[in-house]
Amino acid sequence: MAYLLAAYRIGVRRGCHLMMQSRTVYHYQSCRDDRALTRRIREIAETRIRYGCQRIHILLRREGWRVNHKKTYRIYCLEGLNLRTKRPRRHVTARHRRSRPAATAVDQCWSMDFVADNLFNGRRIRALTVVDNFSRECVAIEVGQGLKGEDVVGVMERLKHQHGRVPERIQTDNGSEFISKVMDKWAYENGVVMDFSRPGKPTDNAFIESFNGSLRDECLNVHWFLSLEDACEKIEQWRQEYNRERPHSSLNNRTPEEFIRSLQKSQDL
Repeated sequence: MAYLLAAYRIGVRRGCHLMMQSRTVYHYQSCRDDRALTRRIREIAETRIRYGCQRIHILLRREGWRVNHKKTYRIYCLEGLNLRTKRPRRHVTARHRRSRPAATAVDQCWSMDFVADNLFNGRRIRALTVVDNFSRECVAIEVGQGLKGEDVVGVMERLKHQHGRVPERIQTDNGSEFISKVMDKWAYENGVVMDFSRPGKPTDNAFIESFNGSLRDECLNVHWFLSLEDACEKIEQWRQEYNRERPHSSLNNRTPEEFIRSLQKSQDL
């Protein structure tokens, strides 16, 4: 309507007649004050840059905001948040990948991989990420400067002794840390099957690739690491938030901890 009135210099009555719109609707202005809700939506979007409209709406409902998804989406679009840069989609089809048995229980299948980043002075650091494929829980993130196969085994042993958790199968790529003799020996002694991806096929281990993307966008690209200890602290804080606060659409918009608790309750019944 605004373009029509300005371009052709006609009256509101004529414009509404041409657009088949009521003049009451054209002159209507909402009396609702959504400034607080808009400010909160922007805060969530700015601090959690990978969160879309649906996930932001779930967090709003958890915080007690009485708002439906349509209003959240309207404010989300009006604020221009839907124009944020997104990661490019992969155009290579994955239909020829090997079929793997789907995980049906916690600790049935884990995925592991490495993520690299820098400290403020350019010094390189690496992070070993471990994710449970069924519950989407981030089991551990080990941060160091020169992680090797012995360090991977050390993380597995710590999880075994402190939490009593050993997976049945581990999906990894063909990195030297995962195909090392010390890792092979640990897997044999603990009855763990090492499931390696095909060379050059990151889509074979999609769960850990997706998790690493979230870790980089929501943590590594956001924080400035002053030291290795600072990196360990901030990454561990993000891991706790990921497990306890971040909803997952694949888990029916529940966090990994909520999903695991629901499984335990259903098993107790």
